[in-house]
Formats: sequence, C-alpha cells, structure tokens
Amino acid sequence: MIRLVDANNKFGFKLFSEIQKSQSNKNVFVSPISIAIALSMTYNGAGGETQEAMAKTLNFQGMSLEEINQANKELGILLNSLNPEIKLNIANSIWTRKGISFSPSFLQVNQDFYQSQVREIDFNHPESLKIINNWVKDKTEGKIEKIIQELNYNDVMVLLNAIYFKGNWEEQFDEDSTKEMPFYLANGTQKQHPIMFQSSEHLYYENEDFQAVSLPYKKGLVSMYIFLPREQVGLEGFYQVLNEENWKNWMEQFEDYKVNLGLPKFKTEYEVTLNDALKSLGMKIAFDESAADFSGMGPIPPNLYISKVKQKTFVEVNETGTEAAATTSLKFQLISLTIVQTVDMLINRPFFFVIRDNDSGTILFMGEITNPET
Repeated sequence: MIRLVDANNKFGFKLFSEIQKSQSNKNVFVSPISIAIALSMTYNGAGGETQEAMAKTLNFQGMSLEEINQANKELGILLNSLNPEIKLNIANSIWTRKGISFSPSFLQVNQDFYQSQVREIDFNHPESLKIINNWVKDKTEGKIEKIIQELNYNDVMVLLNAIYFKGNWEEQFDEDSTKEMPFYLANGTQKQHPIMFQSSEHLYYENEDFQAVSLPYKKGLVSMYIFLPREQVGLEGFYQVLNEENWKNWMEQFEDYKVNLGLPKFKTEYEVTLNDALKSLGMKIAFDESAADFSGMGPIPPNLYISKVKQKTFVEVNETGTEAAATTSLKFQLISLTIVQTVDMLINRPFFFVIRDNDSGTILFMGEITNPET
C-alpha cells in the first residue's frame, strides 16, 4: 500500500502543477486521490501502449495489476474507517449504456476491489442524466450537484468517483477572535477579509522558502498542512520546490511549536477538465480515438476511448473545521461516438494547502488560495 500512496502523491503533485500553470492566480482545489482512484479503475480495462502510458503517468511501473487493485482495496478500507469524529466517504460507480455489453471481469474487478456500484442505464432517457448526477449529489452530501452536463449518442460509459470529507479542528478557533484584516493579492492589491486567530501548540516547520503548520482534525488522524511561501519566494517560487521527494522530507521535519496563527476563512468551488493535463503527463493515447486500447473493458474496443475527464470540488474552512467534497468523472465514447519556541504566522497572502491522511500519508485534497472568498 505504501508504494501506491507514494505513486498517488507523486501523480498528485505533477497533476496539480499542470493545472496550476493554466489557472494562474486563481483559487485551485483538487482531489488527487479521487482522480487516482478513477484512473486506477480505468487502468483495469487498458491494454498495450495505452496501459503502458497510464502506468507511466500514474507511476505504476513495477507494480502488477493485482498489486495495484489490492493496495487500492486496502487503502479504501483504511480511509473509509476513520474515527467517528471525522467523516470521510469514498464511493465509486460505473454507468453503462443499455444494450452494449462490457467485459464481466472488468466490471467484477471494480466491484470487488473498488466497491463500485455498476448499473446499466438507458442513456437516451431524459431521466438518466438526473439519476447519475443524483448519485453524485448523494455521495457528496449535496455539495456537488452535477458533474455530467449531457449524455451524447456515442457516450457508452461513465465512470465516477466521489469523495466527501468533514472534520472539526482538534483545536477550534474562537469566533470572537476572527477579525477583518488585509489579505494581499498576488497583483499587489489588497482586500479586507475575515482572518481567524488562535495561539496553540501545533506541528510546525519552516525553511528559507516557507513557513508551514499542521492543523489536526479531531483525534489527529487527518490534518490540514498549510504552506505560506516567504514574500520574496511567492507561490510560483514555492512550486519550483514542491515535489514528492521534498514533500516526504518536509513531513519528517515538523516539530511542536507554540504557533500564533492567523488563517483566513474561505470557501471555494472549483471545476476543471483534465484532458490536457493528463495528456501532458503522458496519457495522450488514452484520449486518441484511433489509438486508445481499452480492450480489457469488453467486446466493444478497439473503438473505445476516453472523451473527457473532469473534476468538481468544494471546500469550506471556518472556525469549526473543514468540509470538502470532490467528484471525478470519466466519459468513454465509441469512435464517431513539544514547545521549543513561539512563532508568528499570519497567512495574509496567497498560500498552498493540503488535507492529508496521516496514517497512510495519502493526500486527499490540495489547493492554493490566491483570493479567499467566504
């Protein structure tokens, strides 16, 4: 499972970098684990060069399909069994077009290892879109109402992952301490924004590039890690050193400090189509209708290819805690179809943050806030 977590996190940092490049100075919030699970499910149906390309993109080289599936199953059990103080639900589903047969073994593997719901549905029926989106709405506690905008005549399968997280801070912020203060935007302007304050003992780490603090949710199994780049470094400079190797090193450097912390309240919804980012990371063939090989999905291929990968997310951070949700959709078409010292950390400029399961090390969500909204 450790190898899979490392692979997922490495993929997550690379994908975030691709997305952030095209979304400069915007709030970005994605769930790497949601995308990784959806692509792992898809990987079971890939063959030939398509499978090789996906393995390279997802860092699966050296791992057998059985190892990947078993590790995903173990990770799913672990993440879905956190203490009652934290709500973390992960769900998967596959929706296939009525009348088109898919490989029973492909569908069975996704049911056995990913607890995926599999349902055949009439894509031409006007209610089908609503049924699929209602599944998303239900699994994300209503935070994401719609991921699929339309079902075209040549769409034959929709594969979905949904993740929902809600956790209260171990050390909650006092609402009376929240103050309207300037938040400095990347373009040099400023805006008044509510910033929450507390002085508490937290795991903290700093170097020449940034200050970082870990804010645990109840029982400490999941934490939010917030990275505030130094003013002279900025987010762009920080991203030059953000990678999986450095991340693992940083995670070992955190120590107990008394932190006088100021953290903006924020709430954001985000939507991104991932086709271009995944192509840039080496998965171009999977989107190529003349070259994609998903022969493991059934008798339809070699005419099957990925037409769209999309993710929608939601996050709200306030005095009580954090609520976050994400849905990833893949559409498939047929062709033509200890207190050492006290530090001050006032987060009043663009910052990067991660929500991480501390037991497995899995990064559940990651994002940047360049312009907080409430």
